[in-house]
Amino acid sequence: MPDIEYGFIVIDDVRLEYHRIGNNSRHSPTLVFLHEGLGSVSMWKNFPEQLAEKTGLNAFLYSRQSYGKSSSLPLPRQTDYMHGEACEVLPSVLELAGIDHPIFIGHSDGASIAIIYTGSARLPRPVALVLMAPHVFNEDLSRKSIRIAKQAFEQQNLRKRLKAYHDDVDNAFWRWNDIWLHDDFKNWNIEEYLPAISAPLLHIQGKNDEYGTSAQIDAIQTQCAGPVEVLMLDNCGHSPFRDQARATLDGISIFIGKHVPSSSEYAFRPYDNMEKAPGK
Repeated sequence: MPDIEYGFIVIDDVRLEYHRIGNNSRHSPTLVFLHEGLGSVSMWKNFPEQLAEKTGLNAFLYSRQSYGKSSSLPLPRQTDYMHGEACEVLPSVLELAGIDHPIFIGHSDGASIAIIYTGSARLPRPVALVLMAPHVFNEDLSRKSIRIAKQAFEQQNLRKRLKAYHDDVDNAFWRWNDIWLHDDFKNWNIEEYLPAISAPLLHIQGKNDEYGTSAQIDAIQTQCAGPVEVLMLDNCGHSPFRDQARATLDGISIFIGKHVPSSSEYAFRPYDNMEKAPGK
């Protein structure tokens, strides 16, 4: 298994937890994992390690503010929160982490953030995009399932399950739930960013996704400028890397093998702005 480094990136006194898998090469393509709306570094479990080992690439994953062990943000959240993540936070993370050739592995909100970043022509430009259950607009199905999640958090065991992945579980949940159910978010739409995306893109969707329909696939396939491949998975809900891990690993590996050139250039540089966790 590849080496794993644990620590925190510090941006304007905000600490974002990260895991780095591999040899810290700035010149090699790097898998950059962007988690879902209730996700974190730990919620990916061992999927990033497995994909890094299978593809032979470095990987980097971090928890956005208010998630995992990262610093918290106060409520409420604004309707353009994904734009802030994509256009302000993510470029800083890539620079501080020393990543010049990202391959985005985005899930749900993380996939939408990858779309905004790429469609905004931010630098560094991604080598490729792997989008699991992305949203480019809000759907009735999404809001229905998010209402169900709210009930499960308040009345069932969802809060207890999520607490294992977040230091401030209430902040993490309500920052996601409140904004997606807000009236001002009903018309949220990021389709305008799709025509500027020319990088190869793999869209992975579960046939039983409780948060999105095939309309998301249609929008991405018809509006992106670059090649779009679709992997539809049977017996799979909103989280392909959990529900169908083997098929997801294989699909991503084949896609990367087709579209991502290998690099023989490897160089290590110290990252003074990154704190390694004590004892790691």
